[in-house]
Amino acid sequence: MSFSPELLKGQKALVTGGSSGIGEAIARALAAAGASVAVNYHSGDQEAQKIVEDIKAGGAEAIAIGADVSKEDEVKAMFGQMLKEFGTIDILVNNAGLQKDSAFTDMTLDHWNLVIGVNLTGQFLCAREAAKEFMRRGVQPHISAAAGKIICMSSVHEVIPWAGHVNYAASKGGINMMMRSIAQELAPQRIRVNSIAPGAIKTPINTSAWNTPEAEAKLLKLIPYGRIGVVEDIAKTAVWLASDDSDYVCGETMFVDGGMTLYPGFATGG
Repeated sequence: MSFSPELLKGQKALVTGGSSGIGEAIARALAAAGASVAVNYHSGDQEAQKIVEDIKAGGAEAIAIGADVSKEDEVKAMFGQMLKEFGTIDILVNNAGLQKDSAFTDMTLDHWNLVIGVNLTGQFLCAREAAKEFMRRGVQPHISAAAGKIICMSSVHEVIPWAGHVNYAASKGGINMMMRSIAQELAPQRIRVNSIAPGAIKTPINTSAWNTPEAEAKLLKLIPYGRIGVVEDIAKTAVWLASDDSDYVCGETMFVDGGMTLYPGFATGG
């Protein structure tokens, strides 16, 4: 990916869950576009440090910060560390998320709470802390037309039901209405809040869904565009949403899914 380093020049970004997969790609892309990037991780310490080293080698500023986004005290400490290092925050990418799948009747309360805690409560906690700093600082026209940008990572499963993944789908459906409500409330302060909803994306945690010809063929039946997404598809969307090129976009979900939400099973009449 190549971006003009002027696009996000002078901006400070935090990417939660930034040590692998989609989060890693977004962190690298934001840095390539000129932002200073804080790479949050939960368990991937070495991976996060490697990403930071690569970003620094490319001429951008970066730090790694460990935190469990579902824990309020850890989120506050993370923001405290970022503000100490970078002075402020301009861009939050609420990317941290996980799955704990099971049949509905076998799903434990612990697995329900874990997924809701990270995927939904974690986004609430991080968005709240970012919004406080955006409102304190206000718009800096020489940096950005907005006081701040929040990008929530959702999923096509905020609208597509997913049997066997009830906790995950519920968390993503919650992100949709949380994002839109925050966007409505904060827009008058010139804070933009939007979501990205990926479809099937090739990442290390879902290789079994696409790493054999048989699995890939089965998955492609759900994707009218005829290819499985890559992390760069999401990263490029995140850079656009973080930039002033999308300044009039507020409270929207960008579905980046190759047409998965077109429900291809109905292409022949259902």
